[in-house]
Amino acid sequence: MRRYLILKLLAVTLVVIVFVVAVVWWAIDTLAAGYFVTLMEKYHISPEPAHAMFVEAVHRYLLWAFLGAVVLAATLSYVMLRKVLAPLVRMTGISRDIAAGDFSVRVPVDSRDEVGQLASAFNRMAADLDQLEKLRRKLMIDVAHELRTPLTNIRGYLEAIDDGVLPPSPETITLLHGETMRLASLVEDVLQLAKADAARGRLRIEPIDLRRAIETAVETFRPGFGRKEIAVQVTAPEACTVAADRNAMARILRNLTDNAVQYTPPGASVAIELLAADGQVVIQYSNPAGELLPEDLPFLFERFYRGEKSRSREHGGAGIGLALVAELVKAHGGTVGATLTDGRISIRITLPNLSAGPAA
Repeated sequence: MRRYLILKLLAVTLVVIVFVVAVVWWAIDTLAAGYFVTLMEKYHISPEPAHAMFVEAVHRYLLWAFLGAVVLAATLSYVMLRKVLAPLVRMTGISRDIAAGDFSVRVPVDSRDEVGQLASAFNRMAADLDQLEKLRRKLMIDVAHELRTPLTNIRGYLEAIDDGVLPPSPETITLLHGETMRLASLVEDVLQLAKADAARGRLRIEPIDLRRAIETAVETFRPGFGRKEIAVQVTAPEACTVAADRNAMARILRNLTDNAVQYTPPGASVAIELLAADGQVVIQYSNPAGELLPEDLPFLFERFYRGEKSRSREHGGAGIGLALVAELVKAHGGTVGATLTDGRISIRITLPNLSAGPAA
């Protein structure tokens, strides 16, 4: 690529040199030579031999100047273009490495000009691809790990029944059904997460009464709150309307409420606040932090991450709920975060496009 591009750029330079020499040659033959003849006749000197000598000398020096300009232009163009095109050549080789699966390679950035900016953009692209590849591998490992436990349990029970070690009693069938439901729930969560990744641009935005949506989510999980005797306090204005996708928002609130039910200990309390200010709406869920530590917060919204290390299996979650919330919130142009204060974890969602008025 470099060789051919250098030849093309050098050809452009040579075209310019040839054009300049041709113009000068024409000017000498038509203007300077005629002026020289007129001047010689004015002083009564025979112009014929002097005119021929003048034109020949000018042509000769012009040809030497042309050759010198070509050599100088070729030398400088080769040196300069080789330096300029070196990053492009490196990008070509590195792009082959990236295509082969090596995302760790980077292009050295030696300047701040357009080529340097291109190299920086290329490096950012390579870093993003590297991050995506790591996330893909981690996702595959996490999914395989989550699937292995229930599948191993189902296989063990079925082999025991087949060998006659364990009778096919209602209790055994119930256990198998529970493991099967765990598998179905995991597959559904992964499917919903994949849909959330592609949610941008496919949201059906409409006015939604967030207070009513939060109350609906709380009522859905009221039996779970009741079994654990958890007190739920909802603080929200009478009317709070936000432009959002109804199904996506319902999924966000269900996941947050389910998370609060699962990880809040019996007899504790859950506080849900809805605030509206400065053209934004803020939803905050607060409940006891349990085993969560401050160092867990940066990873809380990652896929398959669970802060309840010792009891994650007991709660039955796969660590996808909050990751799904984060994806759906980002699809709406919002932000999500978590803070840990006085032993309580607060999950805060900020959504734009707040409007006042009746909801649909």
